[in-house]
Amino acid sequence: MKPEALLHPTPAGLFCPIGRFHVDPVRPVERALITHGHSDHARAGHGKVLATRQTLDIMRIRYGEDFCGAEQAVGFGESVDIDGVSACFHPAGHVLGSAQILIQKDGLRINVSGDYKRGVDPTCASFVPVPCDVFITEATFGLPVFHHPDPKAEIGKLLTSLKQFPDRSHLVGAYALGKAQRVIRLIRDCGYDEPIYIHGALAKLCDYYQGQGIALGDIRPATIEKSTPDLFKGAVVVGPPSAFQDRWARRFNEPLISFASGWMMVRQRAKQGGVELPLVISDHCDWPELLETIREVSPSEVWVTHGREEALVRWCELQGLPARPLHLVGYEDEGD
Repeated sequence: MKPEALLHPTPAGLFCPIGRFHVDPVRPVERALITHGHSDHARAGHGKVLATRQTLDIMRIRYGEDFCGAEQAVGFGESVDIDGVSACFHPAGHVLGSAQILIQKDGLRINVSGDYKRGVDPTCASFVPVPCDVFITEATFGLPVFHHPDPKAEIGKLLTSLKQFPDRSHLVGAYALGKAQRVIRLIRDCGYDEPIYIHGALAKLCDYYQGQGIALGDIRPATIEKSTPDLFKGAVVVGPPSAFQDRWARRFNEPLISFASGWMMVRQRAKQGGVELPLVISDHCDWPELLETIREVSPSEVWVTHGREEALVRWCELQGLPARPLHLVGYEDEGD
């Protein structure tokens, strides 16, 4: 069987005609397999959704009780038969509940890795290399220039700034799902035990993470009255990056704007966003990690779904490994 007969790109996303399901579809479909809860991969309105329990819970938090017609939870390492096609979920290391989906039929193994990272992250299950015939990979940071530093060293910059500017409120921009919780946990693991204040948009997801046994320490709502801005002198406040562009951020005491993202390697992005303290912390692989993963899973063919597709495809070709870009649209870098 040719791989395209088992899985191929369509306008709605990757489609398996034999099992009659889509993977991370960008529009409502009858049957969807979802790798993780970021909104560019997990959309509401599908007839049936198959995902890990945590991803289903996160979709419910983000979209409400009626986010789909019917749901089915699957555990890591568990295979589900869908009209004669086997789908097995393995940890992707991206955010809580994130999975790679290994699709198998008649001995052909196609692994849809979704978004993934290889670094240590106590807020989610670590990536597991899955040998396969076709490896479908993202390439968000798929250029040789991207080499991510040690995340704890980046948090060290934040802690140093807190000592240098003890009166300033340090506002850390971090996406609501995955990045915010990881940043909070990193701050804790680096020895900071003061209260951390969070924007209301993070509250439900932080509560869920803590309910799943992920310790975030003393986190409090970052609500501020006109008469109490001094309460946040020298405090760490975590919120979605969009919140720091409006009046909400200006209410704090001499706010120092930071942003935790792999894109903070690009100085122009930091400058354009008014970021005073860029923190290069990514929930995706950098260039060396992408290459390491491809070597480790040892596929016969590589498909690149989104990101910097051409550079990674070219590297594969130079290794004598067949590769092609899928040019899928609708996927962003929400969890960068």
